[in-house]
Amino acid sequence: MFFHDISPILFELGPLSLRWYGLFFALGLVIAYFFVRHLIKRKGHNPEIVDSVVFYLIIGVIIGARLGHVFFYHPLDYLSNPISILYVWNGGLSSHGATLGILISYLIWLKVHKTKFAEHLTELVLGIPIVATMVRIGNFFNSEIIGIPTNNEWGVIFHRLGEDFPRHPAQLYEAALNLALFAILYLLYRARAPHLPKSFFLFLYLLLYFGGRFFIEFYKERFTIPAEIPLSMGQFLSLVPILIAIFYFLFLAFRLKKR
Repeated sequence: MFFHDISPILFELGPLSLRWYGLFFALGLVIAYFFVRHLIKRKGHNPEIVDSVVFYLIIGVIIGARLGHVFFYHPLDYLSNPISILYVWNGGLSSHGATLGILISYLIWLKVHKTKFAEHLTELVLGIPIVATMVRIGNFFNSEIIGIPTNNEWGVIFHRLGEDFPRHPAQLYEAALNLALFAILYLLYRARAPHLPKSFFLFLYLLLYFGGRFFIEFYKERFTIPAEIPLSMGQFLSLVPILIAIFYFLFLAFRLKKR
C-alpha cells in the first residue's frame, strides 16, 4: 500500500501559490511544443508554424477541457458559483472537452491560415498523449479523479481526503495509458508515417485512448450518474470518439479493398 500525503501546493509566495497540477500541466505543454516543433522541422517544414497553431490549441484545450468538466460532470455546482469556472489551477479538466476544444481551435486555425486539415495533423497528434500524461499525474497530486477501493498491493491511501483505506490510482492508470500510446504512435510514425493516410494517427489515438479510458472508468469512483446505470458519464462520452474512429477505419478498409 502507498500513502498519499503530498500537498497539492508546491510552494506559496505571499498570496500566490504554485500547484503541482499547474506545474505538470504547463510542463506537458512545453514538452509537447518542443517535440512537435522538432518533428515538423525534421520533416522539412518551417517549425515556426508550430508557434501559430500551438497558441490556438492551448486556448482551445484549456477552454474546452474546463467547460467539458463543468457541463459534463458538475454543471449545478459551477453554475451556482460561476466564478469558480475560472479556477483551472485547482484541477477539473475533461479529456472529452479537451478533445472538442482542440478540434474546434484547430479548425479555426486552418480557416485563418488557409491550411489543409491534415497538413500537420500527424505531428500535432503525437503531442497530445504527452500533455495528457502530465495532466493525469497532476490529477494524482490533486487527489482527484480517484479510483474505487481496492486490496491490491499498489493501492493508494489518500490521507488528504481523510481516508484510511486504499484505492485504485486511476489517475496513474490513465497516465500510463497515454505514455504507452505515445510510444506506440511514435514508433509507428517512425516506421510507417509516409505510407499511412495523414488522418490515420488522429483516429488511432481516439480509438486507443478512449477505448482504454472506457475500461479504466470501471476502476473510478462515480459521482454524476446513479449507481444503477451500468456505465459512467466518462464511458458514455468515450463511446462517441470510439464509434467515430471505428467508422473511419471501416471506411479506410473499404477504400483499400476497392483498389
